[in-house]
Amino acid sequence: MDGAAGPGEGPAQEALQSLSQRLRVQEEEMELVKAALAEALRMLRLQVPPAALQGTVQPAPTRDSPAAPPGLPPTCSPSLVSRGTQTETEMEMEPSCPGPPGLSNGPRAPQGGSEEPGGTQLEGGGSSSSGTGSPGPPGVLKPAQPPQRAETPRRNSSSSSPSERPRQKLSRKAASSANLLLRSGSTESRGGKDPLSSPGGPGSRRSNYNLEGISVKMFLRGRPITMYIPSGIRSLEELPIGPPPETLSLDWVYGYRGRDSRSNLFVLRSGEVVYFIACVVVLYRPGGGPGGPGGGGQRHYRGHSDCVRCLAVHPDGVRVASGQTAGVDKDGKPLQPVVHIWDSETLLKLQEIGLGAFERGVGALAFSVVDQGAFLCVVDDSNEHMLSVWDCSRGTKLAEIKKYKKPKFVPCFVFLPDGDILTGDSEGNILTWGRSLSDSKTPGRGGAKETYGIVAQAHAHEGSIFALCLRRDGTVLSGGGRDRRLVQWGPGLVALQEAEIPEHFGAVRAIAEGPGSELLVGTTKNALLRGDLAQGFSPVIQGHTDELWGLCTHPSQNRFLTCGHDRQLCLWDGEGHALAWSIDLKETGLCADFHPSGAVVAVGLNTGRWLVLDTETREIMSDITDGNEQLSVVRYSPDGMYLAIGSHDNMIYIYSVSSDGAKSSRFGRCVGHSSFITHLDWSKDGNFIMSNSGDYEILYWDVAAGCKLLRNRYESRDREWATYTCVLGFHVYGVWPDGSDGTDINSLCRSHNERVVAVADDFCKVHLFQYPCARAKAPSRIYAGHGSHVTSVRFTHDDSHLVSLGGKDASIFQWRVLGAGLAPATPSRTPSLSPASSLDV
Repeated sequence: MDGAAGPGEGPAQEALQSLSQRLRVQEEEMELVKAALAEALRMLRLQVPPAALQGTVQPAPTRDSPAAPPGLPPTCSPSLVSRGTQTETEMEMEPSCPGPPGLSNGPRAPQGGSEEPGGTQLEGGGSSSSGTGSPGPPGVLKPAQPPQRAETPRRNSSSSSPSERPRQKLSRKAASSANLLLRSGSTESRGGKDPLSSPGGPGSRRSNYNLEGISVKMFLRGRPITMYIPSGIRSLEELPIGPPPETLSLDWVYGYRGRDSRSNLFVLRSGEVVYFIACVVVLYRPGGGPGGPGGGGQRHYRGHSDCVRCLAVHPDGVRVASGQTAGVDKDGKPLQPVVHIWDSETLLKLQEIGLGAFERGVGALAFSVVDQGAFLCVVDDSNEHMLSVWDCSRGTKLAEIKKYKKPKFVPCFVFLPDGDILTGDSEGNILTWGRSLSDSKTPGRGGAKETYGIVAQAHAHEGSIFALCLRRDGTVLSGGGRDRRLVQWGPGLVALQEAEIPEHFGAVRAIAEGPGSELLVGTTKNALLRGDLAQGFSPVIQGHTDELWGLCTHPSQNRFLTCGHDRQLCLWDGEGHALAWSIDLKETGLCADFHPSGAVVAVGLNTGRWLVLDTETREIMSDITDGNEQLSVVRYSPDGMYLAIGSHDNMIYIYSVSSDGAKSSRFGRCVGHSSFITHLDWSKDGNFIMSNSGDYEILYWDVAAGCKLLRNRYESRDREWATYTCVLGFHVYGVWPDGSDGTDINSLCRSHNERVVAVADDFCKVHLFQYPCARAKAPSRIYAGHGSHVTSVRFTHDDSHLVSLGGKDASIFQWRVLGAGLAPATPSRTPSLSPASSLDV
């Protein structure tokens, strides 16, 4: 049909044309390479004398015959080959060196060849059509003429017939291929692997410019990724080795796991409040020091290897039992559920109970009371919900029973001083169970027995009752789910006083009694509140309630911003350890970045929409949509003049930004990636961008020149970057573990002083490496604590702290950076005595 193109038809047609052109280029180049290799094999089988494959000694470099680029042997003179199959002519270096003696005997036949099979080798491993990359280091624009021999006509000799020219070209390529196969160079520059047996899998390629001193190559899922070595690095041997001198110490944990767990809030004899989130049990002192809402400090027990699900406090008020869920380690091996009994004063583990005895996880714990806590009762998460009793001192199991029948939904209960029991059920009722002698006619041995029966009943809440708490004065507190009410009950279930928890904090999940009349309340929206029934409650600990992804730190203050799947945008005060403000985005937030002035912040959403907000008034200054796919990265240029937005539609949108950051206008688009954008960084001069994509491409863009893709990536090897968050690049390729599938690293951040690089991996760990990290399998310092994949890491403006986000566990960890070369860290308000603060690898 004639008429205007429908929405999205133009870009789709452009993408199809690009793919078709790329395919044609690859097919043509493959044919050329096959022919070159066939000619090389034929000549080797015929034992052609070396003189037939070697050029004479090259003359000294002139204006038209350039010197070898850094890293090439001085006896080699690069010749430039114009790729005739490219839409735009691209230059390729081919070393023309005297081969070692014995070439006439022929090397072992190459398995796969040394030439590129087609197209242009992208740094991220992909091939491209014209305008999307060049195969190697640049030379001069005028090709150098090779030396002439009597039996070899010149490349452009008019005496050659048109039918002979392709054969001459193939012969030259065969000679070049043979020379490259015979060049051993340094095995270390190739990762210690033989050039003929390097990994790559189907579709991988060997690059004829991968010579010592010019580039390095790594493989992800069998796909080669080539990175050029900066000219200032003469040898990889001069790069630093070993873990960095800097270390991390857990300073503060934001959040509380109240959304899906109960009985998770207690007060110790020391006055500290104990609760958990992720793999960490937090000991929080509400009034323990300056800073924070009402003062406070934290210590952390970090002995667990997976998420903590339940707590119990010993009758002595010092010992604590904590149970963890089942999980898997980085190698896929199962981590079995287990219970730790530990000392809350020293944070040392005293006993490990039930390793290998529980299924899925530990769901509930309770110490015995009558015998001073000699026994521990454990219920696991298996289908039968096995209930077992353990000797705490010996760690041995005494008895167990299967709970086959599913009991009535009773979320909570409490023993009264007179021996009666109060239970709260899912209908909002509180029942009083009293003791009585059973009827003598009741079958059984030993005559009359005591039984419990319902003696009183009260409808206390709308919806389920999640918590009951016996106070020191003998009254009982109940917390409702749906109605968010906290009610105090006297004898006979007479309501004495009540308070309502604000809606944005969620429903009551747990209750603990503090000093005097003070109460601590945990909520279903992962907040910990402090107050009383008369004066109301205010938050002391807050957190997100769903998976986290977006993180950025303030350019001049110890503040940071987070967002995630709970649709909340939160600004945190890193000094006061408190939430400064939060707003509802109405959509999932996935990425964010502060303007260099700190006055505004840009936030990318999962719908292709992005916002610019004033950080003081929280007013939305801009609301723009680019495409209809999620945005994975937003980044301001160092001078604040541009904003780059990376999308899952494979494009980077560039906007010009006003001086105050409030207004933006479209400047252009960076088009050329063949998969979704994952990371990007600006150069220090604000003119260039380095970007990564989902198929492991590394591309460079000249934004000032109109968002132009830089085809010659070799020229970007010395460019300095204002930030380094791209997970692929020469300066950070050593952070990738051996055998990685390309998804093992979620986030990366270089410190502002360019001494260390922090990494968030898919195995719940935070790593600290030296920077640059350009040696394979580089060692790191490893820090545990998160209970899910770590989605993002960022250093604060002065490098005094590092912030990390847990994915599914919705936790935020603030780490103090200790060590040489960094700004002095603020002393911890309460030191962390964790027995597992760091592991050196």
